Order: sequence, then C-alpha cells, then structure tokens
Amino acid sequence: MDQSTAKLPSLSLSIDQLKVKRQDTLSVSSPIGRPSSALSLRSSPFAMSQDKQGKDIVNVGANKFGFDCRVPIDNLRALYLRPHYVTAVGEATPPLDETISRFIPDDLVDYQSKSLFYPKDNTISYTTLSRFPPVKLIPHADQKRVLVTGGAGFVGSHLVDRLMLLGHQVTVLDNFFTGSKTTISHWVGHPNFEMIRHDVVEPFMIECDQIYHLACPASPPHYQYNAVKTLKTSFMGTLNMLGLAKRTKARFLITSTSEVYGDPEVHPQPEDYWGHVNPIGPRACYDEGKRVAETLTYGFHRQDNVEVRVARIFNTFGPRMNPYDGRVVSNFIIQALKGEEMTCYGDGSQTRSFQYVHDLVDGLIFLMNSNETRPVNIGNGDEFTILQFASLVRDIVGKVQEDDGVKDWKRPEIVHKPMPTDDPQMRRPDTTRAKEVLGWQPRWTVKMGIEEMVRYYKAKMAEGSI
Repeated sequence: MDQSTAKLPSLSLSIDQLKVKRQDTLSVSSPIGRPSSALSLRSSPFAMSQDKQGKDIVNVGANKFGFDCRVPIDNLRALYLRPHYVTAVGEATPPLDETISRFIPDDLVDYQSKSLFYPKDNTISYTTLSRFPPVKLIPHADQKRVLVTGGAGFVGSHLVDRLMLLGHQVTVLDNFFTGSKTTISHWVGHPNFEMIRHDVVEPFMIECDQIYHLACPASPPHYQYNAVKTLKTSFMGTLNMLGLAKRTKARFLITSTSEVYGDPEVHPQPEDYWGHVNPIGPRACYDEGKRVAETLTYGFHRQDNVEVRVARIFNTFGPRMNPYDGRVVSNFIIQALKGEEMTCYGDGSQTRSFQYVHDLVDGLIFLMNSNETRPVNIGNGDEFTILQFASLVRDIVGKVQEDDGVKDWKRPEIVHKPMPTDDPQMRRPDTTRAKEVLGWQPRWTVKMGIEEMVRYYKAKMAEGSI
C-alpha cells in the first residue's frame, strides 16, 4: 500500500513534523479573564505507529481507481482525539493535558474547540470553531457530491471526515437515533458540508454523484429496541436511496454486514457462502433486513442498471463508538477502565475478528471507486476467542494506566454470563476478493487500535462525556 505523503495543500505534514517530540507547555488564557488550565501541546505519541508489515503509518488511504483518498493520520486524529474543551474555569481542572490535548499535533491546535468548562457547577459554554480544519482545494469539476446516510454514526462520521478533508461536497442524512451531532459538529457551517435531520424510511430528493448508504442501527440493543423499525429502515430506507440513485444516476454503496452469514457452518466466510440464519430469532430483524437490502440492491442493478457496490462489514471498532451499545469491544474497555468485572458471555470460546475503523473506511472508499459489483467482505482476519480478547483489553488498559501514572487502578476480573440467543460461535472473513480486486488489506493491528480507543474513552471519561 502506498506510504507516500498525501499531497494536500496546507494539510500535509512532513515526516519531521510527524516524529514524536516533546515541547514546552503552552498556557491558554481564558477569554473571560479568569485562570485557565495549561494545555500541553505535543505531537501524537501514535504518529509513528507501525502497520502489520512493520511500515510507519503516516497516511491512511491510497491512490486507487482514479481516486486519491490519502490523508495524513494526524489530521484525522486531530478531529476525533480533539479536546471537548480546552479552557477550564474555576478551582479544579480536569487532567486534559495528559488525557486529550497531548494527542493534538501543534500544527492543528488552531482548529480545536474553544469551549469553556466550569468544574464548580459542571457546566460548559459551547462556541463555534474559530477556524475549520484545512481541506484539500480541488477544482469544482473534480468535487464529488457525496450523500452519506447515517453519517453521524460511528463509521459514518469517520467516512465524512475523510471525504471532507479530501475536499469533496458532503451531505449527511441522519435521524440521530444512534448517531450524534457531536461526531460531525466540527464541520457544521463549512461551505462543503450540509447536515440534514431525516429518516431514510421517508423519500428524500437531492442531486449527488455517490451515495454511501450506512443508515441502520447496528448493535443488538439498538436494532432489537424496535425490530419492525429496523426492518423498515433496511428495506424502505434502501428502496428510497436506490430510487434516488436511479434518478440521479449516482453510484450506490450499501454497507451490509457479516450478520448475513448468521451462525456460519463455513469458516472463514467467503462472499459466495449463503449463510445460516434464523429468520425468526431476536437478531433476525437485522440479519434478514440486511439480506433483503442486498436483494433489493441487486434488483435495481439488474433491472434498472443502477451502479451498485455491496460491502459486507465484519466487527469494527474505534473512537466514537457508543460506549454503551452492547458491543464487546466497548463493553470490555469501559468495564476495564472503571475497574469493573469484565462480562464474558458463555465460556468465551466463541471467536471474533476485529478491524480498526480506518481500515474499514479505506475499504469502503476503494470499493465505491472500483468496478467491482459483487459483494466484498471487509474485515480483519486476525481471530481471537472472546476470552483471549478480554485478556488483551485488560492488559492494554493496564499498560495505559501505568503509562499515565494511575496508581489506584484495580485490575478487573473476567466473569461469565449465559450466552445470548443466536450468538454466532465463529466469525472471520475470507478477504481474498478484497485483496485481489481492491488491493485492500488491514494495516492496523488490533493491539494498536485498542490502545488508541482506550485513550479516547479515557479522555472522554476525564472530561465527563461518558
């Protein structure tokens, strides 16, 4: 994969700038004349992370299929590891300099939030950004008009960040059932960005060139909360977006899921495996909803010549994941950070594979701009038992706490609870097609991703967001 520095005017960082360095602490003055916290501005300790091949990760993305989606990794980190506030007013100051601000490169600090936090009464005074993050300046004729449904969600917000930094026009459609405005608030007001509260089960009209259809609750507590609505979102939402793609001649990509394989009898799961799904179980509203959405997608492709792409996403984790959505990664990290018992369902022998969100976004963009119309698995082949994964998370949380000088952290115990109904015993993708057709394969190790996510959650806990 291309490791060269992305050519983004006023956005690129040189290799020297990206090297980890120590700098003096900068005092940030309170605009209302009261004492403020000192903000430590140092380059990201993750800047020289190494991928699975031992190469330094300087950029994410690549120049493939005539679409250059390379972005310096620090520019992305500055968006999701940015402080919620940088100035604390009053007697006590949360340790933001050690939990959040040190992950922000000096070059990008001007684009951070300037909100004021008042610890005395636990209130915050929000403000708009003084300046938007720099984006690539490209000719209007080369800008893609991109619609992202579910763009305020976990995966959608990272995709939006990438497309915005690349200089394209992005419209986000979200009803905020599971998404949050805070994940994309740093783009609100930007001339290339528009955010619309809308439920995709209702028709929507806009002019666009590409549609990334991500809208659908994806965690068991959320999609089981209203099973009928989940099915309507999968079918009616996909029908409406395919109708829009047909009218505008836009290319359409739907994010399907590994859940279409159900509790598989084939391992690992290739794209031509038809699956083993319980059509009436508690997970069926999501599993069968995505299966019928794929059927609908290929119906429009064959009957109306709509350009379609289908991405089958396997377990993904990363910053902005809802800490209480019931998924195993967020559950383990939050429990471990709090020193609570880590809940493992069953005996922990069931297996999962986990990919980091940056790898997934790479795969989605590659697939959208390729000529591949068949379904493509996007996931990490590194497989863990749930018990192994719990131990790994606990060890990494312990390392982070030790690095940060936390003395009173209690190493949690792993406890076992009954297995949920229809929980798959094995889940690992066969990514041969993605490697051969897209030239895509995961770069981030699970350990690297977990550590970054632990620090993200720890920062959010320090500022009171979770």
